[in-house]
Amino acid sequence: MIEMLMTAVKFFLITIFSSALGLLFMGIARKIIARIQKRYGPPFYQPYLDVIKLFGKNAITHGFIFDFGSIMALGGVIATLFFIPLGGWYLYSMSGTVILVIYLLAIASLGMAMGTVGSGNPQASLGISRALTQMLGYELPFLVILFGLIYKYQTSSIVGLMEAQAGGFMNWNLFTYPIATIIAFIVLLGMMGKKPFDAMIAPSEIGSGPVVESGGKYLGMMMLQKSITIIIELALYVNLFLGGAENILFFTLKMLIVWILATMIGSLFPRFRIEDGVLFYWKWPLMIAIVQVLFIIF
Repeated sequence: MIEMLMTAVKFFLITIFSSALGLLFMGIARKIIARIQKRYGPPFYQPYLDVIKLFGKNAITHGFIFDFGSIMALGGVIATLFFIPLGGWYLYSMSGTVILVIYLLAIASLGMAMGTVGSGNPQASLGISRALTQMLGYELPFLVILFGLIYKYQTSSIVGLMEAQAGGFMNWNLFTYPIATIIAFIVLLGMMGKKPFDAMIAPSEIGSGPVVESGGKYLGMMMLQKSITIIIELALYVNLFLGGAENILFFTLKMLIVWILATMIGSLFPRFRIEDGVLFYWKWPLMIAIVQVLFIIF
């Protein structure tokens, strides 16, 4: 009983930490983009103010499906935190967690899809359709890379893959398999919806896509969902390719460096059309990933 209570408390703290850190990263990204564009930009803590303000506003619902989809999207990413190591903080470590995390993230996307169906807005439907299409593009090269790592280290546990890189930074997959690390970073850009792979939100075209009909607490929930998703995806990348970390501060620093790099790259490139983005993933990252895995196996 006490052990279950401690697990629940730890899970609550991890959820609060992830959402707070994700909102901070979102604020830092807005500041970086503003500076690149020679603007001052909003303060880095603006996302916190936005979430507080949104949860204090009246919200318009579009029915049960819309409500359930919003809860499912947020619940999917929160459930994923059970299996993601954050600088030595993790609740469960078992075989297959790396695949389980990918499927749980897909549940969050399906929750957003359900919410867009409930909203009935064509721009929201277009946005989620682009998001699911792009998922088909970037998941294939990522799964190929994962297969290579699982074959090499004989484990499908995220903790196991992280521990396999112990013994110094030269053991990180960044240095042992640099091509796989670069391919995974390109996939990460698509996962996070960074340019040039942000066609699913495209504010100037489809009004932020899946969240166009969200307001008040619903938009606040989507902001929290986005903030936690950012941390999950960055943590997955850091654990698999940058050796993870036992120290939460060092782990956060690694995630921040990757986030800043992704933000700067995103601010320099124009947006791909959705079909061009998918074809890009299937043409270059996928082919190079297959070659990398063949080198790993043979």
